[in-house]
Amino acid sequence: MAAPQHRPWRIVHSEASTGWGGQEHRVLAELAGFQQRGSAVWLLAPSRAKVFSRAQAAKVPVVPLDAPKWMFPFTALRLASWLRRERVEIVNTHSSRDGWLVGVASRLAKTPLLIRSRHIDVDYPNRWLSRHAFTTFADHVLTTSSRITEHFQEMFRLPADRITTLPTGIDLARFTPDGPKAELPASVPPGGPRIGMISVLRSWKGYETFVGAAKILRDEKFPAHFVIAGEGPIQSWIEGWLERDGLQANVTLLGHREDVPAVLRALDVLVIPSTKHEGVPQIGLQAMAVRTPVIGSDVGGIPDIVRPGETGRLFAAGDAKQLAARIRETLGNKAETAALAGQALAKVRAEHSLEVMLDKLDALYERHLGTAR
Repeated sequence: MAAPQHRPWRIVHSEASTGWGGQEHRVLAELAGFQQRGSAVWLLAPSRAKVFSRAQAAKVPVVPLDAPKWMFPFTALRLASWLRRERVEIVNTHSSRDGWLVGVASRLAKTPLLIRSRHIDVDYPNRWLSRHAFTTFADHVLTTSSRITEHFQEMFRLPADRITTLPTGIDLARFTPDGPKAELPASVPPGGPRIGMISVLRSWKGYETFVGAAKILRDEKFPAHFVIAGEGPIQSWIEGWLERDGLQANVTLLGHREDVPAVLRALDVLVIPSTKHEGVPQIGLQAMAVRTPVIGSDVGGIPDIVRPGETGRLFAAGDAKQLAARIRETLGNKAETAALAGQALAKVRAEHSLEVMLDKLDALYERHLGTAR
């Protein structure tokens, strides 16, 4: 069967963040995906940003955004000239600084479609000013969860045809139930069960709740080992909590891992205990794609994919005691847990693949630009 034909576009994404997390992964996934479909793509980002170097490694063209803030008007004019010269049709901005800078440049260049993506759920103290970032400098807004969409419609009075909810698609060729399990440090008992978190180590990701549940289960002599994969600004906090509660033998910090599919396969349960800001977490969909059971908190976009009785189990955000109960329930009811994991896998394959995401974006571009081409 012949591969489906896709209309090529000329697409630019901009990202001012220098870290590497779900947001930056989404930027690169869209760029690389459309490049593989025959579109011309570029990334605008600081040259020191991790997404910049990863884009270079993936053979995605990059343009550095390194000018200081005081050069804003000159940089905007230079970018506008570049956008016109490259005949860019679609610009998608992702963070605050690039949203304003590249947004202004895109308007000066009369770029046909300007999109603003929002990946996490936050409030805006100065809503009058912030509204311009998502209206004046955006023809369309993309969010990663229905909760963020509802919040934006409430804050900025965005009509339904100006905003779209689209979680990040999962590469089902990479995230599959069949494959090797990660080799973990000797401090992780080989027999399991293994309860894990995989994310950037940020304050709102719920690590204190995770450590609290580990302490409860340790004190109950429940046979489980906890692992944390990732790096980030609160690593010293986590290490302090483990020392305070005497959990060094019960919780292992794995550091940054590139072999995420293999780490997920090595877990008996993935926990997403975020306390705020969360869109639809990619790690949740990735875990479902490898058939690892998922427990999530009831905030943000997590309930969009972790649905009690259907795809996983939820607990009240910040409630370590309830999380511990959900872990016992997940490991103790093996037949029910296996059924939930199977249903979650089917849902990801049907609704949340990378190709489904790209197809929906392609349809959005066509809706805005099809008659103009």
